[in-house]
Amino acid sequence: MARIKGGMNAKRKHNKVLKLAKGYRGARSNQYRVAKQSVMRALCSSFAGRKERKRQFRQLWIARINAAARMNGISYSRFMYGLKLAEIDINRKMLAEMAVNDAEGFATLVDVAKSKIA
Repeated sequence: MARIKGGMNAKRKHNKVLKLAKGYRGARSNQYRVAKQSVMRALCSSFAGRKERKRQFRQLWIARINAAARMNGISYSRFMYGLKLAEIDINRKMLAEMAVNDAEGFATLVDVAKSKIA
């Protein structure tokens, strides 16, 4: 039986990793051994980054709601508590959108929250 060498499979595997490492600087984009380490780390970081992005957006929304609420004379936590007492279920993404684009609508929500707290 003829001997089969693994050159084709190794070349395919190397090219797959090097394709993922395209755009990296220096040896990371050219040498398989270095590129493999960089790609493995990048794939781990991309998984973590997808989780981190959700946290960062929530932080952004809260900061926008807080800024708009304080412009209307109430803190973020008291505003959210007032909305809860008023049984108004609007997520933070939509509240932040209202705070930026619909100031009058947000002001009415603030008034409702204030009335329920007091």
